[in-house]
Amino acid sequence: MSKQIKVSIQHLYKIFGDDPQTALEQVKGGMGKTELLDQTNHVLGLQDINVEMADGEITVIMGLSGSGKSTLIRHLNRLIEPTAGQIMVDGDDVMSFGPEALRKLRRERMSMVFQKFALLPHRTVLENAATPLLVRGFNRQEALEEGRKWLDRVGLQGNHNQHPHQLSGGMQQRVGIARALTSNSDIMLMDEAFSALDPLIRTDMQDLLLELQTELNKTIVFITHDLDEALKLADHLVILKDGYIVQQGEPQEILLNPNDPYIIDFISDINRARVLRVRSVMDRDTSDADACVAEVDADANLESLIALSNGDTNLSYRVVKDDQLLGVLHMQELVRALVPTGAAEDGVRGKQ
Repeated sequence: MSKQIKVSIQHLYKIFGDDPQTALEQVKGGMGKTELLDQTNHVLGLQDINVEMADGEITVIMGLSGSGKSTLIRHLNRLIEPTAGQIMVDGDDVMSFGPEALRKLRRERMSMVFQKFALLPHRTVLENAATPLLVRGFNRQEALEEGRKWLDRVGLQGNHNQHPHQLSGGMQQRVGIARALTSNSDIMLMDEAFSALDPLIRTDMQDLLLELQTELNKTIVFITHDLDEALKLADHLVILKDGYIVQQGEPQEILLNPNDPYIIDFISDINRARVLRVRSVMDRDTSDADACVAEVDADANLESLIALSNGDTNLSYRVVKDDQLLGVLHMQELVRALVPTGAAEDGVRGKQ
């Protein structure tokens, strides 16, 4: 069954400068980011971006500082205007939207969670959470009730009447998430939402997001520079460098089949046993399933299988999901998967 596409980005370019259209022709002619800046004093922000974001999935866009990830997410609601390209949301051409349609998109169809929380300091936690509905003209009591529901859902019971400065950073970000959920939008944009948090709090917030996603099935676009965070959250991972896509796809597939030396550098220090899942290294041939010693979940990580097997590479396990047999995991194949792979033969920059 094919996935329903919620957001589609096609041939998106962004060039910053006085004459971006002229610079665009030079980029399409093969001029790179450094050369463009040196010769024309224009900055290449995004180059031929093509991404399809599926309904109900988390698309993570990651890259180092200056890679274009925050520029990209701000194109989805046209906080930044593209130099060229197409952005479709639910089949609607966002580039054709006038001011009123754009306001409706930002208020009702997309919500945003910021790195710096962006809470209103003079309003209570409850009023902050209810802001999306208050701005849209909802009855105040109704808006506050909805805000209260989501504050409680993210674990902020009893904090409704406090002000943002009275909360920790992690609690403030919970208010930001509650505010986004109060808007009841289908799409959540999260720009480095957890980057300012301490590591333990950051892990808690990632777990909260995954828990909420299991329940709500939002379409989430999540920006990060942290690969561990990206691998934990992503259904679809997009890796940017200098404004172009190096590689994109299912995170497990990228880990097992990096197509570029840049990606290999990115994943070289990853604990593969902790990140790779059983389903990614299993054999789909189940003819010898009866010889297996036990069943394991398809989404279990390889680290748990190493512990379960006590390191015995002669064992095999039936791989199941929702009581359905999917394949067989041979411990010898698991061990091979722990060895980092090189770039695919003739790997290029991976524009997709």
